[in-house]
Amino acid sequence: MKRSSLRLAGAALAASALLLSACGDGGSDTDGTDGPGAGGEEQQTYSIGIMQIAAHPSLDASREGFKAAFADAGVDVEFDEQNAQGDQPTAISIANGFASADLDLVLAIATPTAQAAAQAITDIPVLFTAVTEPREAGLVDSWEAPGGNVTGTSDLNPVDEQLGLITELAPDVETVGIVYSSGEVNSEIQVEMAREAAAELGFEIEVATVTNSSEVQQAAESLDVDAYFMPTDNTVVAAFESLLQVAESRSVPLVTADGESVGRGAIATYGVDYEKLGYQTGEMALRILQEGADPAEMPVETFADLLLIVNPAAAERMGVEIPAELLERADTVIE
Repeated sequence: MKRSSLRLAGAALAASALLLSACGDGGSDTDGTDGPGAGGEEQQTYSIGIMQIAAHPSLDASREGFKAAFADAGVDVEFDEQNAQGDQPTAISIANGFASADLDLVLAIATPTAQAAAQAITDIPVLFTAVTEPREAGLVDSWEAPGGNVTGTSDLNPVDEQLGLITELAPDVETVGIVYSSGEVNSEIQVEMAREAAAELGFEIEVATVTNSSEVQQAAESLDVDAYFMPTDNTVVAAFESLLQVAESRSVPLVTADGESVGRGAIATYGVDYEKLGYQTGEMALRILQEGADPAEMPVETFADLLLIVNPAAAERMGVEIPAELLERADTVIE
């Protein structure tokens, strides 16, 4: 290099050093603290994996409610959203993938995905939502003290009150049919709850099990019953229209445990607002990520404000008249 070029390079380096020094001095306040941004740090961006067993309105609403909690709090999150499409091996594969990913937290929507996540992921927090009975599903030691890295929100529904709606719609009911997935422990629990409630209400429960959504219509047709009750079974909810078709063709009432399904054509329920349940789960996640809350000590939460939702048009299609008193006390009437 020529001597003149060396002098120019040296001058450029000196100027750069002065510029950096000036930037450093200008970035501090007079009290010695850093400039813009708390502690001179940019807001942290969290990485969260979301795994969902299937796509249907209630689970979708839970997911969107969870994400809304972060948006409302102004917290930056990169979401990795995965859907198992109703297939448990796929859910296990997703969970294993999340276990090896660089995530801050995992949200598992519905019991099958929560079980897969709890088995695979042990070193970061796992939150669940739309899970009926987390202790019976092996997710937590107890509702009050989960005891591990897993906690969340339950959609445990008042099966006795929901079945009571059937007696209001069809006072002479003697048999109520339930179609449910043999692979979902949450559904087995609800069936047992239904049998206990039915004994008190004076009718019998008849059941048919399925292994996938394509079997729902045939299972419903195999039951000779006076009414149908659909639990929060992910496999059956995903094929709700198949069950609805049978109920309408037989002119018998269909009551559901799932609030979104009333909008899809069931007659009534005392239901959970799944979007709000998901939002509630998002608030739990924020406490874990931002405040250092320990999932092992965070009790499983439920949604206290159940809504009585009725659909008069659905009742008409099934040849059922909704009592005026039931309509009057409804929180939501589907128009």
